[in-house]
Amino acid sequence: MKLFNKKGDEGETSLLFGGRVPKSDPRTETYGILDEAVSALGLGRALAEKERVKEIVLELQKELFVVGAELATQDENLERLTDRVDEAKVDKLEGLIEELAGQIELPKALIIPGADPASAALDLARTTIRRGERRAVGLREQGILKNPEILRYLNRLADLVFVLARLEET
Repeated sequence: MKLFNKKGDEGETSLLFGGRVPKSDPRTETYGILDEAVSALGLGRALAEKERVKEIVLELQKELFVVGAELATQDENLERLTDRVDEAKVDKLEGLIEELAGQIELPKALIIPGADPASAALDLARTTIRRGERRAVGLREQGILKNPEILRYLNRLADLVFVLARLEET
């Protein structure tokens, strides 16, 4: 099996279920940023000491692939996706935030990341998610992003990752 196909050598990439766009396309930029977040979350998971944090982060990584797949799919093919971002996914994040925030004392001042390797990696993931969220807002403004639950999901996700970083510090 080859690890390259040369189809992107001219600066284009394929969307799911067909279609090609420039690699600089705002849609590609957005799901690329979320792919960075998946990797940063992976680093946080690898460094985490708390099993509950590791479990949650792994689930978040999987769900970010769902977000990325939806962003990488043109409107006419969205029905072909087997999983999409919906209100239930947002509600699940809110429940986790409430559960975990009750286990920690939230800081009263700004956080300077770096208290320990795991929380620093999770803070990096959080800021990467926020960058992806800003790009997703741009997609909505351009009429590309139709599912408002993606914006809600990314907003809650960053909040949850903040709480996970603080939990890991305790």
